[in-house]
Amino acid sequence: MTITTSTRTDPVVRTVDAVHRLGTIVGVWAHPDDEVYLSGGLMAAAAARGQRVVVVTATRGEHGTDDPGTWPPARLAARRSQEIVDSMAALHDAVEHRFLGDARGRCHLDGSLRGDPGADTVDELAGVLADVAPDTVLTFGPDGLTGHGDHRAVSAWTDRAVRQLAGASPRVLHACVTARWVERFGEFVEPMDDGDDAFAPVPSEHLAVELELGGDVLARKVAALRAQSTQTASLEAALGSARYEDSVAGEYFRPAGRS
Repeated sequence: MTITTSTRTDPVVRTVDAVHRLGTIVGVWAHPDDEVYLSGGLMAAAAARGQRVVVVTATRGEHGTDDPGTWPPARLAARRSQEIVDSMAALHDAVEHRFLGDARGRCHLDGSLRGDPGADTVDELAGVLADVAPDTVLTFGPDGLTGHGDHRAVSAWTDRAVRQLAGASPRVLHACVTARWVERFGEFVEPMDDGDDAFAPVPSEHLAVELELGGDVLARKVAALRAQSTQTASLEAALGSARYEDSVAGEYFRPAGRS
């Protein structure tokens, strides 16, 4: 079995009315908030149309703070675990969420993920995919988008888990940005740049999803982001609400194997 690559020629999803083409969706992400920033509108639109949407998160994001005095790891992990539940509900009450490691009582630690996590983790993720039987898997590409090591690791885990599936494999799509997004919002790139290949723009003709959100779908996404306030409130305050909302209105994915 091989993961779907850039040779596939499905129509590009450019409107929320076309999200139905993605079928049942599973998103596999490293930290709470990854899923909403990169695919919140897409998930809201899909769930509203009756598609099954499942989010899988590898860590509880316990080190995602510049203020560890206020937010020591255990406290932040508990807060972010609740934030993501509230965030998914803001998108749509049908969006499902799971943390990897819960079934074994062993949570993965924020900042510690590696490309080879051991068979148990890959088997657990493959089990989720087999159970849900998605048509589309959304995740990071090998570059991790920002270059973050946890993002890169989750990309590798997902590749391995998909290869374990019996029968037809889901279409795997990797989060990316466009040149226009980088041009308009370049101030976001440097603070989040964890690697030399961070935020490498993808040409429009190489995209599988190119959504520019508005209306109720964007409103739901922004509400879901605000529900994860430990990660979003300070950025929105610094940018102003209008600029912040504009910056999160685009969602872009390329087929796995497409650079």
